Amino acid sequence: MKQPVLSVITIVYNNARDIERTLVSVLNQTYPNIEYIVVDGASTDGTLEIIKRYGSRISKLISEKDKGIYDAMNKGLAAATGDYVIFMNSGDEFYDAHTAEKVFATAEGADIYYGETEMVNDERQSLGRRRHKAPEKFTWRSFKYGMSVSHQAIYIRRSLVEPYDPKYHLSADIDWIIRAAKKAKKIVRVDGYVAKYLVGGVSKARHRQSLLERFDIMKRHYGLIPTLFNHAVIAFNLGWYWLLNRRTND
Repeated sequence: MKQPVLSVITIVYNNARDIERTLVSVLNQTYPNIEYIVVDGASTDGTLEIIKRYGSRISKLISEKDKGIYDAMNKGLAAATGDYVIFMNSGDEFYDAHTAEKVFATAEGADIYYGETEMVNDERQSLGRRRHKAPEKFTWRSFKYGMSVSHQAIYIRRSLVEPYDPKYHLSADIDWIIRAAKKAKKIVRVDGYVAKYLVGGVSKARHRQSLLERFDIMKRHYGLIPTLFNHAVIAFNLGWYWLLNRRTND
């Protein structure tokens, strides 16, 4: 059977410190059918120069001003032609060089593949698994207690995805994955880690807005009363995890 084409999309803006690590992670994959798309928001700190060093191995490079993270991600989606898409944004990495190969070897013809994410800090030291463990079985309802699969660890059939909703500035990835999962017929869990996620980012810096957006998204998909109850559970679980670990590992 012909191996599917994976469109890997990286978005970046002024992140010369981390972009090369992500580029190398994608370009070192042993899986042969990768379309690599990089969307740069017209960086001015040397990021673009680093990207251009790898230009011959990048399928498509877009460098222009955008209206924010999800506008840039939508540009990447619009440029993608692969059978599946995954976002590996600046600072994030595939878990190792064989990750994409391992994912597609797990099962044939899934609508969504997903796995576990390892958190790393600025020094690339491991912080262990995310607080939200990837569920054994994933459905569109799996996010009711939080984003249990990070976007770096989910491969979605491109025909199922729609653009990110521009009304959300920090949490549109939750809505985007739920909408795709509602259409999915076959969802496959990949054993072990499939991604490394660099902690921090815009949503951490603007945490309150991120939480308000997440609540609105969950209310739309799951209903107001269940979302109120589920957020009480989320708050309890977060508090307990903090008491035990003194960090949240979101």
